Amino acid sequence: MSRSNLLAAFCGFAIAIPTLAQEAKPPAQAPAPAATAQPEDPTPRIEVVFVLDTTGSMGGLIEGAKQKIWSIANAIASAKPRPIIRMGLVAYRDRGDDYVTRLTTLTDDLDAIYADLMKCEAGGGGDGPESVNQALHEAYTKFDWSADKHTLKLIYLVGDAPPHMDYDNDVPFATTCADAIRSGITINTVQCGSMPETAPIWQEIARRTDGEYLAIDQSGGMAAIATPYDEDLAKLGRDLEATVVAYGTPEEQAAQSAKMDMAESLSTSPAAAPEAAADRACYKAGLGGGASLSGRNDLVQACLDGNVQARSVAEDQLNEEMKKMSPEEREKFIAAKIESRKQCQARIAELGEKRQAFIKDKIGQSKDSFDQAVRDTLARQAARVGITTGK
Repeated sequence: MSRSNLLAAFCGFAIAIPTLAQEAKPPAQAPAPAATAQPEDPTPRIEVVFVLDTTGSMGGLIEGAKQKIWSIANAIASAKPRPIIRMGLVAYRDRGDDYVTRLTTLTDDLDAIYADLMKCEAGGGGDGPESVNQALHEAYTKFDWSADKHTLKLIYLVGDAPPHMDYDNDVPFATTCADAIRSGITINTVQCGSMPETAPIWQEIARRTDGEYLAIDQSGGMAAIATPYDEDLAKLGRDLEATVVAYGTPEEQAAQSAKMDMAESLSTSPAAAPEAAADRACYKAGLGGGASLSGRNDLVQACLDGNVQARSVAEDQLNEEMKKMSPEEREKFIAAKIESRKQCQARIAELGEKRQAFIKDKIGQSKDSFDQAVRDTLARQAARVGITTGK
């Protein structure tokens, strides 16, 4: 992925996957998922699917995850060599609740993950065990995991209650673990709280897949540190997104415009924490966040990459605003967008460094927090495939 600029939570897919707004059916026994064949490429790849319990007791962690998803993404993006990142999400509850599972596909546009994560609210549950078996099975079978042997493939199972082992048409976690490890997928388990029935099963799942078991506070233990740079970074992030220009076929422009509208709604949402907005801006401005910023049909990025020249793009590939311009005006218009993008990126990089220095001077998160646990396991497991990440 060649990008000169840098998210994003909670695209073409290899298989049909329900969106977060759709309820998934209980799974039957399924064959191994069809992996996405990719050419040999020295660029490392990291694929992470979060399998997140969204029942009533998980409210604190869900709200914390909304703030920290971009911080986690920035830690991955800072890895060396710089990896291509895809993330996915399985939100799960239990049979009889509003839904059993809701899935967001593996994607390099982390805005899609973030948007679905922002919709997550804690509810349901109440009887102890949850539909962990189904959620874990779908994380393995319903995502287009890469077949590339250089890809680090991780699942994070995050919850506080053990699985129901008495459901019909359910695939037991032991079966999913055996299939996952054969496909090179590691499952890390994060237990929230101290329910005694959960620990031995979470430990077994991690052991069966060469993963790690982690225990954290019920609320997730995440501390968001406000800094003097958050508001400026959030505004710069909005300015950066305003440099994206849709082009291509009518269908491509429609998809790109929908992505841009989603990005704008996330940037202006009153529910978005300032700290998360700052992390999101830093991610999109960096080298690893190109897909989250530009999507698939951004004329500015296409010109920066040298794939096209603004004045030579066919008129039927331009948006309505650019169709009204002369070739010279189009060239000047894109040149101005490019300059604005570079200025935003430079300023975000500058303020981002100051922000990180400010945070380091504070007490910061405890070592048993959710985001720190994810970063620590990523650092250890990425080393297996020659990737060095920041903790």
